[in-house]
Amino acid sequence: MRFLLVEDSVDLARSVQTRLALDGHGVDWADTLASAADHLATATYDLILLDIMLPDGDGRDFLAAHRAARRDTPVIVMTARSAVSDRVALLDTGADDYVTKPFDFAELEARVRAVLRRRAGAAQTLQTYGDLTFDPLSATVNVAGDPRELRNRELRLFEVLLSGPDRIFSKGQLVDRLFSASEEVSDNAIEVYVARLRKKLDGSTARIETVRGVGYRLTTA
Repeated sequence: MRFLLVEDSVDLARSVQTRLALDGHGVDWADTLASAADHLATATYDLILLDIMLPDGDGRDFLAAHRAARRDTPVIVMTARSAVSDRVALLDTGADDYVTKPFDFAELEARVRAVLRRRAGAAQTLQTYGDLTFDPLSATVNVAGDPRELRNRELRLFEVLLSGPDRIFSKGQLVDRLFSASEEVSDNAIEVYVARLRKKLDGSTARIETVRGVGYRLTTA
């Protein structure tokens, strides 16, 4: 999935980018609110990680404006404020969750997973398609009960395709969902990951179909 990180600390931003990339996520970085607005104007994100104190303003004002514009992208606020009243105010403003600085990366990853599950409406239920079963809580995939081990970016690709069965996703859309803007992506990167995922799903009644000149879709047809 593709995230936007709004954080002015270079060291923290690089650490968060590196850690979430290990989970297969693409993370774009904005070090000011103006830069964040530019990113949001040109790309679609699955999650925003938002600092509060930024060089050109207060992240809380940014969050309030984001919600006032009826944008529903999930937001996790990263804050040094630990008072209960501050945390309650963030949630009332529209934050989906928060982490208190300094935080452990394992906690951040857990909160990211929880927010994405809630937004997908999959906090308690398995997702099935054909003979495929996906458990978002444990991030495991089964083919007719047979567990298949997917590596991070293969898993993210599977999640994207499963989010819209029979919907055609173009290569460009898949690149946007799997990679950050700063990553160099070869012309055949998506083809490589699609080929790997097909092998992992071998034997399933569901398959990844290539729609020539258009893109890919998960189908049982």
